[in-house]
Amino acid sequence: MRSSRSGRKWGWAVLSAAGLADNALAQTAEATLPELTVSSPSPIVRPANTGTGIGAGILPVVTNTFSPVTVVTRDQIAREQPRTLGDALFDRPGISSSTYAPGAASRPIIRGLDNARVRIQENGVGIGDVSELGEDHAVPVNPLVSDRIEVIRGPATLRYGSQAIGGVVSAENNRVPTFIPRGGVSGQVTTGYSSVDEGRLGAVSVDAGGEGIAVHADGFRTATDSYATPLGIQRNSATESQGGSVGISAIGDRGFLGVSFSHYDALYQIPGGEAAESRTRLDPRQDRVLARGEYRPLGGPFEAIRFWAGGSVYRHDERGIGEDGIDGIQATFKNREVEGRIELQHVPVFTALGTLTGALGFQSGRRVLSTQGEAFLPPTESRSDAVYLFEELAVSNGLRFQAAGRIEGTRSSSTATQFPADYLPVPGEDPLQYGLRRRFAPKSISLGALQDLPYGFVASLNGSYVERAPTAYELFSQGPHDATGTFEIGDPTLRLERARTVEASLRRAIGPLRLDATGYYTRYTGFIYKRETGIGCNDDFASCGGGDELRQIVYSQANATFYGAEIAAQLDVLPVGDGFAGFEAQYDFVRARFDDGSAVPRIPPHRVGGGVFLRADGWFARVNLLHAFAQTDIAPFQTFTPGWDDLRAEVSYTKPLDPGIYGASEITVGLQGRNLLDDQIRNAASFKKDEILLPGRNLRLFVTARF
Repeated sequence: MRSSRSGRKWGWAVLSAAGLADNALAQTAEATLPELTVSSPSPIVRPANTGTGIGAGILPVVTNTFSPVTVVTRDQIAREQPRTLGDALFDRPGISSSTYAPGAASRPIIRGLDNARVRIQENGVGIGDVSELGEDHAVPVNPLVSDRIEVIRGPATLRYGSQAIGGVVSAENNRVPTFIPRGGVSGQVTTGYSSVDEGRLGAVSVDAGGEGIAVHADGFRTATDSYATPLGIQRNSATESQGGSVGISAIGDRGFLGVSFSHYDALYQIPGGEAAESRTRLDPRQDRVLARGEYRPLGGPFEAIRFWAGGSVYRHDERGIGEDGIDGIQATFKNREVEGRIELQHVPVFTALGTLTGALGFQSGRRVLSTQGEAFLPPTESRSDAVYLFEELAVSNGLRFQAAGRIEGTRSSSTATQFPADYLPVPGEDPLQYGLRRRFAPKSISLGALQDLPYGFVASLNGSYVERAPTAYELFSQGPHDATGTFEIGDPTLRLERARTVEASLRRAIGPLRLDATGYYTRYTGFIYKRETGIGCNDDFASCGGGDELRQIVYSQANATFYGAEIAAQLDVLPVGDGFAGFEAQYDFVRARFDDGSAVPRIPPHRVGGGVFLRADGWFARVNLLHAFAQTDIAPFQTFTPGWDDLRAEVSYTKPLDPGIYGASEITVGLQGRNLLDDQIRNAASFKKDEILLPGRNLRLFVTARF
């Protein structure tokens, strides 16, 4: 009892201190922060805000969602100029990335989970690529043309399917126009240069419209040479990419209907080890069509009807020097994918307990994947159909409850292979192959509570049960993947993966103290992972046990427990001009172990960071240090990863302009430094951490003009 009373006293002391800080600073200046709302976590849609008005250097915190959401705003994207989603999210609490080919193939990792458990989408529709099949595959999304990036964790992910069990990364933009700009035209142009790789980039986006018709166009181009590290040039790490989109919508009083077409094209090299020696490089290309619409009836049971639909054609060739000594195409991946979703949001229902709002959704998708050459996956076809329901009850005194459920039907068809139990070849015998179709019916449910607290704090508590069906490549992989240096073996008998999660959050978005803190615990039954057997292979199964070019990896299942925390905070301390000087800090960790006590492979280390900032009169300056501890909690056949320090600094100036004179309404010019200590940074979550270093000391000059 004494401990309980002490805990309550300390909790109220923290709340009171925050309130006193608010009152004290309000006497000299007031931090007026616009509300940041997002579009992805809940189908019960609130007024949208792109996040462009949050302001330079202000920590964006979302408080009106039941699950924690990380937002990278348009201003942050313009200042940091990431070339991949992994680059944009690598240092956010609770998020890392694969950094397999830095600046090109770097997929986000959320709470230690990656690939099949992290869904990547653009404007609500899956991206339709093959990045989850291998860490060397790039995501065909360039953040430079995004208005914001949203990362959704926890129960809200069941809106998008069991494959989002770890989280959703959503790139949001106006490629399907949803508004007509004030004045008829608006846009942004950004360019930059980075010293570590002689990187050049440029991006432009334009929105225009009138009389109920809105149009959008954007384009980007980036190029880098092989980047420098503290130990010299990282061979075979050059990149280039380009692409763009056009879109048109009809917008009326009761909704909108629009469509867009986009193209992505890139060429990048794979650094490190055998890949660098053979000059391995990939050239992903994708064409994508996306349609969106919304209708708000004047009467009836539905307040709004919304739909999303998209289709894409993707291909990449993996080129390099083969065993015959000839430089050419070694493998080809093709992916055709379509996806559609419709949501029916019912009118509010007023009950004795409170106001009930909710939405019923239906989702369907089909994917056809084929490979040629030295590829590890036979042709596969996957289908999925799902129905889901979100209901939210607003009770008095700022208390809200949410319940959600989802049921899916999935199937995967391909050629399965029956390997020997020890995964070693039997002389004179080839493994048995046979056609197989697996069907699954994963089910998910979540419950959550959201409570407004004194001094602008918001607390949430969520619980969820989620089932995930094995993917086609987890079931049917059966060969060499030269770009990743692995010989991958699937298990056609894999069963559903089940996760039970509890998470609690405390958030605050207003006033001088901004806080985003979450703790979570997840219990997995039948967790699917890549298990290294310790066996070496060459390019066929007959060589396994006697080869040394590829590491044999088997998709396996075991029970596992994940738990961790992610915290970010900012405090405005001293009024300066029309802004503040203050402090910022962050901390995150994830602990993941199987029931036998062994560690789950490739888990990011503990990280802690902090620094000082100044934003005033158009100026923004920041000095920040992010420290990653050594990762010594490793799986069999892994190696220790030393800790590292990333010292970062930035100064920028934003000046309003007269559009009539300059043609632009605002311009931002800045200089940003990363890894200023030139530390040797290795990513513990990367397959190539022992072969490559991340970029060394880097200075980036950036310019952004808005009109």
